[in-house]
Amino acid sequence: MYRKLEDPQRDVDEEIRHIRGLVLIRQLLAERGTPSHELRECDAVIEACRTRLADLAVRAGAFASAA
Repeated sequence: MYRKLEDPQRDVDEEIRHIRGLVLIRQLLAERGTPSHELRECDAVIEACRTRLADLAVRAGAFASAA
C-alpha cells in the first residue's frame, strides 16, 4: 500500500520497527550479562518509545477517520 509522506501511519510503522529493534538489543545485552542498571535504562527508553507509539497511533486513527 502506498502511503503519503504526511501519513501518520508511516510514523506508527517506523516507531514499531524502532521498538522491536530496541527490544532485540535489550535481549542481547541481557544474554551477555549487562548490569541490571543498564538494562533498566533500556527499559526506560523502550517505555518512552511505547508512549510515543500510543500518541502516534491516536493521531493516525484521527487522520484515518478524517480521510
